[in-house]
Amino acid sequence: MKIKIKRIDKELPLPQYQTPGAVAFDLCSRIDAEIGPQEIKPVPSNVIIEVPEGYVFMTTPRSSLCKKKGLIFPNSIGIFDQDFCGPGDEVMIILYNINKEPCQIKRGERLAQGLLVKIDKVEWDEVDEMDKPTRGGIGSTQGYSKV
Repeated sequence: MKIKIKRIDKELPLPQYQTPGAVAFDLCSRIDAEIGPQEIKPVPSNVIIEVPEGYVFMTTPRSSLCKKKGLIFPNSIGIFDQDFCGPGDEVMIILYNINKEPCQIKRGERLAQGLLVKIDKVEWDEVDEMDKPTRGGIGSTQGYSKV
């Protein structure tokens, strides 16, 4: 599948799949940045991506990001809609520094993974009653009580 992508800085590479079996491509930082202790900061990824109809573009942290840098995504994942692709809609990687020291980000450093996921939109069928039994609360399959 081919999709439109715009690089802000043409000196940085296009996002790449790092192995033949990779399902997500790496996104890098367009700038050098410092993220202070317990600070949340958006870091520009250098790309604007036109998401095809029927897909969602998601960003997730690289698996080594927390261990190597002490950085996490404060919102767990990033969701980018199909209409987020205008000239100012650069994909931002939102990072939270869990360290007690500042964290340095280098221009070109791979921070996140991006993936396209096929989606279907739902049509609601509102009912007055649900016909399945109640399962319980959070963790109910392990015997925990309701929250």
